This record gives sequence, C-alpha cells and structure tokens, in this order.
Amino acid sequence: MNLIPLSALLAFFYSFALGKPVQVATRNKDVDSDTILHEGDIVLRRKRSAINCDSSCFWPKSRDGLVSVPVNVSTEFSVAERTWIAEAMQEFATLTCVQFINRRTETNYISVVPGKSCWSHFGKIGGMQQVSLMKTGCMSKGAIQHEMNHALGFLHEQARSDRDNYVKIMWEYIMAGEQGNFGKVNSNNLGLPYDYSSVMHYGTFDFSKTSGKATIVPIPDPSVPIGQREGLSNLDVAKINKLYSCNCCSNVLHKPNDTFSSVNYPSSYPDNSNCLWLIRIPQHQVFLQFDAFDLQPSPDCTSDYIRIYDGSSRNSSVLLDKLCGMGSLPSLVASRNVMLLEFVSDETTAATGFQASYSQVKCGSTLMGTSGVITSPDYPNRYPKNQDCFWIISAPADRKISLKMVSFELEDIDECKYDYLLIHDGSRPTSPAVGPYCGTMQIADFTSSENFVLVEFHSDVSWVFPGFMLNYTFGKSNCKNLGRVGEFSC
Repeated sequence: MNLIPLSALLAFFYSFALGKPVQVATRNKDVDSDTILHEGDIVLRRKRSAINCDSSCFWPKSRDGLVSVPVNVSTEFSVAERTWIAEAMQEFATLTCVQFINRRTETNYISVVPGKSCWSHFGKIGGMQQVSLMKTGCMSKGAIQHEMNHALGFLHEQARSDRDNYVKIMWEYIMAGEQGNFGKVNSNNLGLPYDYSSVMHYGTFDFSKTSGKATIVPIPDPSVPIGQREGLSNLDVAKINKLYSCNCCSNVLHKPNDTFSSVNYPSSYPDNSNCLWLIRIPQHQVFLQFDAFDLQPSPDCTSDYIRIYDGSSRNSSVLLDKLCGMGSLPSLVASRNVMLLEFVSDETTAATGFQASYSQVKCGSTLMGTSGVITSPDYPNRYPKNQDCFWIISAPADRKISLKMVSFELEDIDECKYDYLLIHDGSRPTSPAVGPYCGTMQIADFTSSENFVLVEFHSDVSWVFPGFMLNYTFGKSNCKNLGRVGEFSC
C-alpha cells in the first residue's frame, strides 16, 4: 500500500490512468508501518500499480443509476464533527450520482476515522478501507471532500499531465524531501479543462520552505486563486459525473456575483430536465433575483417548476416552493453563503425558462411568517460599520404587508447619504421606494401595494447609532392567488 498525507490536501481531479507514481519517503503512524504516502495523502495499492487501475478501482453503479458508497463514521468524532462530515458527503449526493450511505452489512465500505494526519486510499480497494481525518486540520467541507474524492478514484489536480501549461512548480522553494509531492503523471483528463478552483488542487504555498514564497504559480496570471476548501467546484462535479457516467445536470456557481439561466435560454429549455444550480459565494449571504421567468404552466406546477432551498441540499428548508407560469418572481435572501435552485421539466416543453442573477449582502433574511420583527444588526446595541442588508418580506398573493416603525435612530446627514433605510414596494432594489430615512425622522406606517416588501439598510465606515426596530404584519388584499406565477384574480 502506498499513501498521501493531508499536507497535499488541495487538489482534485481526474480518474484512473496514473503514470509512474512518485513515492514520498514519508510513513504514517496511523497505518501499517510499511505504508508510503504518495503525494502527501493517498494510499495506492500494494499489488496493483495505479497505472493499471481500471473499472475495478471504482465503486459500482446500481440499476437505478446511483453509485452507493457505504460509509461508517467513527463515534470518536463529536456530534458537530459528524455533522460536518455528513454535510460534506451530502454535496456529492446533491450534485452527482454518487451517494455516501450508512454502512450496514456491506463488505466493501469506507471507514472514516480521526487520525494524526489526513489521507485516503486511491479508489475502491475492497473490504474495509480507511479515510483518516485529522480533527485539527481536516474538518472543513472541502478538506473532507478532498479525501473522499481520493476514495472515489481521483488524484491531485496539479499532478495531471498537462499541468505545465497552467502552473509553474517553483522547485527552489519546496521543502527538502517534499519534491515528490509535486510529481506529474500520465493522467486521463476526461476531456475536461484544468481546474484552478478544484478541491483537489494544492495551495499556492504548500510545502514552501520560505515564508511568502509560492511553490505553485498559476500561468499566465499568477494572481489566480488555487487550492480552495469551500466545497466541490463546478469542474469537480463535472469530473465525478463524467467518470461515473452520471446522468446529472448540476452546476456550481462560486463567484461573488454572477448571472445564470436555464439550458438553451432564451430558446425553449429541454424536455425531461432535472437541473441544479448550487450558489456558493465566498462569504456573507446570497441575494438572488430573477430577470426573466417563463415556465410551462400546470395545475399546482406538477409538470415544470423551480424550487429554491436555503442551503446546499434538498434537505434544506425551502425558500420558494414549486412555481411555474410566466411573470415576476420575488427576490430572495439566503440565511448563509449558499443557496440551491432546482429546475424540473416534463416530456413537453413550450417555454423559454429563466434568467437570474445573484450577489451578496452582509445581513438580512427572507421572511414568510404572517408577522415579525426586523431590526438593524446588533440591535439594541449600535449597528456595525459598513453594512448592506436586505430583508425581503414575502406574503401569499392574496395579502399585503404593513410596516410600523417602533424605534429609529441612524446617523443624521443631509440627503441621508451615509447611513440610511429604504422601504421598497416590491422585492427588488429597483422597486419603487419610500425614503431614504436617517437621523430620527418620523416614519409613517407603510402598506405595500402587492405581496412583497424589501427593507434595505446601509451604514458607512464611520459613525454608528442605535439603529431601528420595525414590525410587519400581513393584511388582506382584493386578489386571489390562482397558484401560478403572475396569475391572480382581483
């Protein structure tokens, strides 16, 4: 058996065809005494070179199209740690046909255990195979996924055969004895592009012997980030789906802001689609708005629909349930930096789909309760500097929204150009607004014309004040919801 440690915990990628693997002269106390770590955190096979690894190295697919990998997670992990591991594995099930299931009596399975370093076997080896996760170094989502990807049969991204076209290895800055972590192999690249953002890519300074000196420099642009551990990248997902022949339509959006659309937009979307977009921004909270929406209508949207989740899986709470038809959709604010959009179509298509955009806000939420309270951050203490917050109140289509200010004090300046509050009659920043309000202005009670309100708060980088508290309630309107976007009877 040969292995890799978690110092290399950064790349991901390809499949089975390895060239001559470089064996690093490093042994791991968590495994057999003769075990050698390959590229820092991979255990290769003793009886079979990775060069000859074929389909037997990969986990089998069942007739339902799923690749079910039995897993046993050690109870030596805390409840919180087990939750982190489960969430990391759930992202595979959401975006690919690979699902990690609780091991019962299966002979071939993965045993996830705490260890003194982080490592995994390469692909399926048969019987019980360990994945070691160091509690103080491997508990991020991407770090866990990195090791699980090794178990699925993927090696490090920067070791692929064409890597010299994309990165330069700075051999002069690599620690003595660690040069083997930067070997290159005759890889099967699956016909997919090099991925700087893969969870299987090493970081810029990994194994550097000199502070501030990079061991891997992207080319031609050295400023390109590499070695993220936030979660599977879009190409990570594409590679898993291609290697395991998954019939999945999945996308990961990781920029701070971007625009995306249904397949073929603005032409008709395909029949029998089931597509997912996982929005995962670097920090803060996701703010999503639709620029166009046209899905084939049906009773209760049973045929074509979108559904939006406040999290990274279908197990997350629903922000927007099944919607179809044509019209305007409300904007949404996630509670975290992730949001999942699901799109489904049946065997007949007669619509163009959707186009949406997202960005980030530092605070806020989507509120759907019949009544509630909105306060500035840290209220009743002074709000923080440099805040941009959106609270979207979403009522049923037959309701209007009433707001009543309870307490209000912001920085007072002419035209409210520093700290301010805006109330939008609608869910978009471009919706008609009253305000801006600042200082200790008296704010009249407000009632929306429709069933959405956006409360927008901004603070600058200097003075801070106690902030505000307002109550909201739902009231009756004269419109009846017909169950489809943009279709009401008033």
